[in-house]
Amino acid sequence: MAQVELALAAVEDLDRLVLTHSLPDDTRQRVRAALEPLRQFPRLGPELSGRWEGFRFILGPWRWMLLVYTFDEARDRVVIVTIQDARTSSSTTGA
Repeated sequence: MAQVELALAAVEDLDRLVLTHSLPDDTRQRVRAALEPLRQFPRLGPELSGRWEGFRFILGPWRWMLLVYTFDEARDRVVIVTIQDARTSSSTTGA
């Protein structure tokens, strides 16, 4: 099974979203649960293109929350690189 970890930038993104979107206290637990399938299926999310080529994403606990990640097959490691609001024009799907 793949190891799943969050990059510092993703943790900061999540902290910002919790504040700006007034998310519930259990948000971090919900995100953790959303990431759990990546342990067994690290290629679960669709691939992104353009400047995000080589990255994949899954939806978080809310349909607007993108959990963008990369999978290092040699190390069997998934790294969440950013967490974004897909409704914004600056999200990975907006560029």
